[in-house]
Amino acid sequence: MTDAIRVVVADDQQVVREGLVALLGLIDGVHVTGAAANGVEAVDLVARGNVDVVLMDLRMPVLDGTQATARITADFPDVAVLVLTTYADDASIASALRAGARGYLTKDAGRAEIGAALRSTAAGQSTFDAEVSKRLIAGLTSTDQSTDGLTARETEVLRLIAQGLSNPEIAGRLFISEATVKTHINNTFAKIGARHRAEAVRYAYQKGVASDS
Repeated sequence: MTDAIRVVVADDQQVVREGLVALLGLIDGVHVTGAAANGVEAVDLVARGNVDVVLMDLRMPVLDGTQATARITADFPDVAVLVLTTYADDASIASALRAGARGYLTKDAGRAEIGAALRSTAAGQSTFDAEVSKRLIAGLTSTDQSTDGLTARETEVLRLIAQGLSNPEIAGRLFISEATVKTHINNTFAKIGARHRAEAVRYAYQKGVASDS
C-alpha cells in the first residue's frame, strides 16, 4: 500500500461519491484517502497531505470544481487534479484546463479507464477521454498555426507532451538526455506562457501541433 496512488474523491452527489470510493477500492494500486462533497472540503483534504490525485467533479456547491482545482494546483503543485464530470462542453473543458487540471474524463468512463487515467495523471502525464480529445482536436478555441517562435525541436517536444509522454519517454524517443528534455520544456513553456503540462497540451491542440503525425 505504500506505493499506492493516494486519491481524494470530490463529488457533491452522495450516491456518486460513495460509488466512486467503492469503485476505486477495486483498482489495484489505488487507495482513497478521503471524500469531499464540495470544493472547499476537497481543498481542506489536500491541505492535510497524504494525497497524490484529486478525482474532481466540476459542478459542486460552496466552491465549484474549477475553482477548487485552481486553488489546489496553485497551493499544492505536487497534487494532480483529474476531472471526472458529466459535462464535456468546450467551456467546461477550457476552464478546467486553465485551472490546472491534468486530465479530463466524463462519467461514462469505466473502472479500467479511470484506473489508467489515475496512473497517468499521478505520473505527470495528461489524460483525456475520447470525447474530450475530439473537442480538443476540433479546436477548443480558435486555431492559430503560429507557434510563438518555437524551434523545430521544441515543437516536437510539445507534440510528444500532448501525446501523454513523460520526460524519460520523450528522451528515449528523441535520443536525448532527460536534462535536455527539461531544458526544451522550460524554454517551450516560457515561450507559450504555459504554467504546467495541461496548459501546454491545450496549446498544442489549439495550434494544430498535437494532431501532426
